[in-house]
Amino acid sequence: MRAIWKGSIAFGLVNVPVKLYSATEDHDVSLHQVHNKDGGRIRYQRKCEICASVVDYEDIDKAYEEEGRTVVLSAADLKSLPAENSREIEVVEFVPAEQLDPIMYERPYYLEPDSKSPKAYMLLLRTLQDTERVAIVQYALRQKTRLGALRVRGDVLMLQSLLWDDEVREANFPSLETDVKISDKELEMSSALVDSMARDFEPEQYTDNYQVQLRQLIAAKLEKGDSIDTEETFGVAASEGEGGEVIDLMEALKRSLDKKRGKASAGSAAASSTEESDDGATAKVASKPRARVKKA
Repeated sequence: MRAIWKGSIAFGLVNVPVKLYSATEDHDVSLHQVHNKDGGRIRYQRKCEICASVVDYEDIDKAYEEEGRTVVLSAADLKSLPAENSREIEVVEFVPAEQLDPIMYERPYYLEPDSKSPKAYMLLLRTLQDTERVAIVQYALRQKTRLGALRVRGDVLMLQSLLWDDEVREANFPSLETDVKISDKELEMSSALVDSMARDFEPEQYTDNYQVQLRQLIAAKLEKGDSIDTEETFGVAASEGEGGEVIDLMEALKRSLDKKRGKASAGSAAASSTEESDDGATAKVASKPRARVKKA
C-alpha cells in the first residue's frame, strides 16, 4: 500500500505521527467507452468555450459564480487557506460508538505509526479499546475540512470519514404516513422467517455476481466473438426475473417460510448422512446452531 497523507494525531498534549492509507479498493472490471459503429476509443478533452483550445490540466483554475459575477480561484488561492495547510488530525471528543449513525460513515483509512517508537500510537489504541469509545476528529484532506471517527480495527487505528450533519437528508415519504395494520399472525410468520434465516455474518461467503458474470462474458467474447450463447456461457437462460409487487402478504410469508424450512430439512438430511470409514465406523457431521430471535 502507498501512503496518501502524512501528519499527526493531536490527542491532548500527546502528538502521534501517522501515515494514512486507503483501507478499501475497487474490484470492478475496468471498462472504457468506444464508438458502437467502428469501435473507436472515446476521448474526452478539456476545451475552453472562448478560444476553443484544448487546455492542459495545470492551466485550469476553479471558479464560483453568483448572480452573474464570477470569482476565479487559483491553486495558490486555495493553498493559502489555513485549513488546507494543516497536517493534524485533531481529537475533539470521545463518544460511545453506538451514538454514531451508520449513515454518516464515508471512506475508511488505516493509520500507521510514523515515528521511531510506536508507544504513543499504541497508547491511544489501547485507550480506545479499554474505554470502548470512538474519538471524533477534525482534519483537512484533499481541499476539504473533514469530520471523522477514530476507532480500532483489530490491532490498527482506523480513521473513518464522516458526513457533516447537513449532508444527511431526511426521508420524508408521504406513503409512510399512512396508517397500516399488521396482524399478530403476520408478525409471527415474519419473525419465524427471520428466525429461519438468522446466522452470524460472514462477508467472505458473499460474491459480486455481476462482476463474476461480466468476466465470464468478456472471456466468452474473447474466445468466440459476438456469437455467444447466453445459456451456454452462464448455465441459465436470460430472463426478466421474478420481481413484482406482492399482493397476498400472508401467502408470500407462508411460501417463503416453507421454502426456507425445505432447504433446512434438506441440509439437515445431508449433514446427518453417514460415510463408511476405512475401519467400518460411521462419522456424524454436527450442524451449526442458529441464533434464536426472541419474540415479545
